[in-house]
Amino acid sequence: MKKALLVVDYTNDFVAENGALTCGEPGRNIENQIAGHIKEFAENKEDIFFMIDAHKKNDPFHPETKLFPPHNIVGTNGRELYGKVKEEYDHYKAEDFVHYLDKTRYSAFAGTPLELLLKERGVTEIHLTGVCTDICVLHTAVDAYNLGYPITIYQNAVASFNQTGHEWALGHFESSLGASIK
Repeated sequence: MKKALLVVDYTNDFVAENGALTCGEPGRNIENQIAGHIKEFAENKEDIFFMIDAHKKNDPFHPETKLFPPHNIVGTNGRELYGKVKEEYDHYKAEDFVHYLDKTRYSAFAGTPLELLLKERGVTEIHLTGVCTDICVLHTAVDAYNLGYPITIYQNAVASFNQTGHEWALGHFESSLGASIK
């Protein structure tokens, strides 16, 4: 099976201490693990997709505007990749197996060319990292499942600002999506 790593929303706004919608310490605690998975996939020249939330400030047409404070606003530092994940991206970004895609919904599949790119590259298995476990990672996993992809979730490389939701999502990945939890 050809696999791909998805790094979901690991940005300053979701992870940094002063981020607009930060996971806080749980998000920062997974930095080294995500960076390690990026290196592992890069060494094997396996596809890596950085799936990054992109918003306009106070967009009246976006459903998240009513649910969350402004975050990951295009053109701001909050939307930049965080810490060592940014370093790994910067190191490998010129490689043809590294992809950076904007997303505007929870799922990395909704309104993006992700499915097409996976099919073009012959990817048959999805490995997920990032934030938030119970929001964007969850919705991406559900869509991957519905598209028939086997899913692996690195539990040491996902986090949320809601520990109860995080734990629920990990259980849901395994019991309802048949995901492998590593």
